Amino acid sequence: MCFLQGDPKIRAFLENISPLNNAVEITKPLFIEPGMNDPIVPLSESEAMVAALRKNGTPAWYLMAKDEGHGFVKEKNCDF
Repeated sequence: MCFLQGDPKIRAFLENISPLNNAVEITKPLFIEPGMNDPIVPLSESEAMVAALRKNGTPAWYLMAKDEGHGFVKEKNCDF
């Protein structure tokens, strides 16, 4: 999908629906659990989202999984 971002209309659409760009509209508390090794969503994007939510007064809890990628798949991390 990255190649589509070169199209100005698609780029504008993606910017418009970006959660980070709409963080001010989020008022419910969120728990964000990024994986440190996530190849899809860089850790910096999760951290930026938490910062934006907190800046707007929305409660945001953050727990980074050092040994996970995009989603929790390791048994030790899924054992409740």
